[in-house]
Amino acid sequence: MHRKDRLDVFGGSVLLGVTLLLSFNQIIVKLVNDGLQPVFFAGLRSALAIFFVWAWLAYKGRPPRLHRAALGPGLLMGAVFAAEFLCLFLALDLTTVGRASVIMYSMPVWFAIMAHFGLGEPISRQKAAGLSLAFAGCAWAIFSRPDTGEASLAGDLLALGAALGWAGTAFVARRPVMRAEGPEMQLFWMVLVSAPLLLLAAPLFGPLIRDLQPIHLVGLVFQASVVVAGGFIAWLWLMSVYPSSTVASFSFLTPIFAICLGALIFGETVTWAILGAAALVAAGIVLINRPTGPRGQG
Repeated sequence: MHRKDRLDVFGGSVLLGVTLLLSFNQIIVKLVNDGLQPVFFAGLRSALAIFFVWAWLAYKGRPPRLHRAALGPGLLMGAVFAAEFLCLFLALDLTTVGRASVIMYSMPVWFAIMAHFGLGEPISRQKAAGLSLAFAGCAWAIFSRPDTGEASLAGDLLALGAALGWAGTAFVARRPVMRAEGPEMQLFWMVLVSAPLLLLAAPLFGPLIRDLQPIHLVGLVFQASVVVAGGFIAWLWLMSVYPSSTVASFSFLTPIFAICLGALIFGETVTWAILGAAALVAAGIVLINRPTGPRGQG
C-alpha cells in the first residue's frame, strides 16, 4: 500500500484496535501472573514469540539471518528488552494495571533525553514542554498511591524501570547497525536474546508455577502470537503507511484505556490523582510527537 499523508477511516480503525490491544496486553499479563511466576512467564513468551516472528519473516520471504556486524548491538538490544519485561511483568504483580501503564508511558521522556545526547536529536521548546508534562504525570502517579494496598512503591518503580528499558531498546534500534537490520529483525533479536536470559533468571524470583490453569496457557500463547508478533507487525504497517507522528501520538490512549480496563476487570481503584497523572502523560506524548515542520511530514 502506498504511503498516505493523513490518517483515513481504515487506518484510524486499525490504529484504535492496536491501541486497545496494547492496553489489554497488561490485563493479560496480570491475569497470567496468577498462574505463572512473572519472569518465567516473560521468558516463555519470548521463547514462543521466536517461532511466530520467524514464521512471519519466512512468510514474507525474508527468513531471519543473523549478521556478524549486528551481533553486539543485537545482544545488547535483547538484553535491554529482557530487563524491560522483567520489570514490567514484576510491576504488574505489585501494582495496578492503570498505574503501571501511566508510568511506563513516560518512555518518551527518557528516550528524548537519550536521543538528545546520543543521537544528535535536539529537544525543541515544544518537545521540552511535552517532556515536562509527561515527567510530572509520571512523578504524580508514583507519589500518589491509594490507601487500598493494591499498589506498592516497588511496583511503581519497576514500571519506571520498564519505561527506561523501553527507551533503551528504542535508542539501540535507532543506531546505524540496528536501523539497517529493520524493525522485524530487531524484534527477532529481542525475543531471541531475551528468552534464555529471562528463563535463566526466573528461578531467582521464586517458584516457576503458581496456580496454573488452562486460561493462563491461553493467555501465554495469545501474548506470544497476537501481542508480540501480531501487534508489533500491525504497528510497523501503520508507521510505514501513515505519518509516524500521527501514529505515535495515538499512544496517549493506551494508559487511558488501561485505567478503564483495570477498573472494569480487576476492580482497581481509580483516583483523581491517577486520572490527572494520565492526562499529563497523554498531553506530553501528544506534544512530543506533534510535528513541528510543514504539514504532512512525519
